Amino acid sequence: MVLGANVPTGTVFAVATVFAAAKTVTVVTNATSAVVTAVAHGYSNGDLVVFPTSGWGRLYNRAFEVSSVTTDTFVIKLNTADTNVFPAGSGIGTVKKVSTLVQLTKLMNPSTSGGDPKTINYKFLDSDVDYSINDGFNATGYTLQMDDDDTTAGYTALESLTDTQIDTVLKMTMRNGSRVYIPGRVALNSVPNLTEGQINSISVAFNGNGRHTRYSA
Repeated sequence: MVLGANVPTGTVFAVATVFAAAKTVTVVTNATSAVVTAVAHGYSNGDLVVFPTSGWGRLYNRAFEVSSVTTDTFVIKLNTADTNVFPAGSGIGTVKKVSTLVQLTKLMNPSTSGGDPKTINYKFLDSDVDYSINDGFNATGYTLQMDDDDTTAGYTALESLTDTQIDTVLKMTMRNGSRVYIPGRVALNSVPNLTEGQINSISVAFNGNGRHTRYSA
């Protein structure tokens, strides 16, 4: 038996602050790993991209690492084989590369919320049994506390993202090398939290607006 337990210590957080110009997506295949066509995209294996527009709701605004790159195509970790969910020919839209990620330092007390499935419970008059069906997922949120230091690059990035309210991506890199990407927007509360016996801190919330993706080490 191989133990797979991990601990939070050593996790690195970063946010996307700069994106390259969007490229037009002309084809997304229906496959267990979708192949995306974007002519002369210029990406390299491992680049992080986001789909700001797509005819597929389950691709819209999600972040992926690209692989199997050719001049005009690349592969993403998304199973689009079911044409009932991903209608053939409808995945066209745009894609853009994350050009800059800024690390967030001196973090404390990470906490996640949402991401859990939504259900609808119902009952027919001629039955004495309740029924339940799944209806998607609640938005994923993430909150962090940071050292009250407004001189760091991370603070500057969060302040700017809060002011502009543009879509960004939160990247979590675990100590074992696995990665999680959460698309969303940032809300920084720069008023210091003052508690006797503790260091001064500030808080930041990431409000998810798309399904997360994760990659093993």
